[in-house]
Amino acid sequence: MTNYQTVAPDETQLRDGTIKLHGPEAFEGMRKAGRLAAENLDALAPLVQPGVTTAAIDDFVRQFTLDHGAVPATLGYRGYAHSCCISINHVVCHGIPSDKTLKDGDIVNIDVTPLLDGWHGDSSRMYLVGDVPLKARRLVEVTYECLMLGIEQARPGAHLGDIGAAIQRHAEGNRYGVVREFCGHGVGRLFHDAPEVVHAARAGTGPELVPGMFFTIEPMINLGKSPVKLLEDGWTAVTRDRSLSAQFEHTIGITDEGCEVFTLSPKGLDKPPY
Repeated sequence: MTNYQTVAPDETQLRDGTIKLHGPEAFEGMRKAGRLAAENLDALAPLVQPGVTTAAIDDFVRQFTLDHGAVPATLGYRGYAHSCCISINHVVCHGIPSDKTLKDGDIVNIDVTPLLDGWHGDSSRMYLVGDVPLKARRLVEVTYECLMLGIEQARPGAHLGDIGAAIQRHAEGNRYGVVREFCGHGVGRLFHDAPEVVHAARAGTGPELVPGMFFTIEPMINLGKSPVKLLEDGWTAVTRDRSLSAQFEHTIGITDEGCEVFTLSPKGLDKPPY
């Protein structure tokens, strides 16, 4: 049985397994946080070039976030020491910024979460570094399509499984693997909350979507098989077969009519090339 909880915007919220339902004031807070995440990803587009270090990108994200009155939610989260996650090529998610330089032909996911006035705006995009091979560009394109097909299913009366089913159908129809070990999540005052939003599922299963729900959809799609493994650093997840992986993420809210995407790019830079 799914437990829903209507919460006030200033109420202390706990990660207690309930799905939080939010009102108009919370929607406004999420719009601002989501827009800031999108503006940060927009501003990164000219910086993602061959020879740039991922540490330099992380520094930019941190300064951009602070300059706009927010803090990076990842900084200090469960001991994580950086302001974003940067995942290159076969890294599926949670890649750690370092002195590693981007190379011509890389595909890169950058995941940012500004915490603005108590609300989390969580979003990630893929970036193409220099001259990227066709098979990698096609993976990025299909992954973005998976995200948008999932979002199309997000409306009152639908089920979370409808989102995963749409993503899985499109990815596997293109002979790609869908990562199972990581998923989308509830978000709002809390960085990670119920429900879990899986990206491979059976239609009609899972909790019913109800107006006021906030959550991320963030499919991770592999050029090869779906399994991943975690590296010794405890954060970085990579494909087991070393195949390329791509991911896009939006934060959305369920409305009476459908859903609102909080993290759309103000400049229309939602997918590469930028």
